[in-house]
Amino acid sequence: MSQRASKTGKRPELAQAVDSVKEAAQHVRNAVQGSIGEVRGAATAELARVKASALKTTGAAQEKVESVLNKAEDRLHKLIAKAQKALDSAVRQAEKRYPSAAAKKSAAKKAGPAKK
Repeated sequence: MSQRASKTGKRPELAQAVDSVKEAAQHVRNAVQGSIGEVRGAATAELARVKASALKTTGAAQEKVESVLNKAEDRLHKLIAKAQKALDSAVRQAEKRYPSAAAKKSAAKKAGPAKK
């Protein structure tokens, strides 16, 4: 048994702190995911507006503008995916640091809600 697990077992306040840290990480994850969704929506709307106005132009310039817009859209999608991966990684690292809290939470999910 690791030293961390034995300390947590002897100190319920440490176990509670670990649970609080894990719960806070989940709250941060949810908040950031909401923010990512808002940024995605705003960026997509702005790109659509710019693209619509750019499509009104004619000639060779139109093709160049479409190319630049498509590249910008691709970059946006890649950055959003990268941000999501970074967020997931950060939460996984927090869960790895406090495995006892993750084990308790997964055991509670498997057992279902407690009956009174």
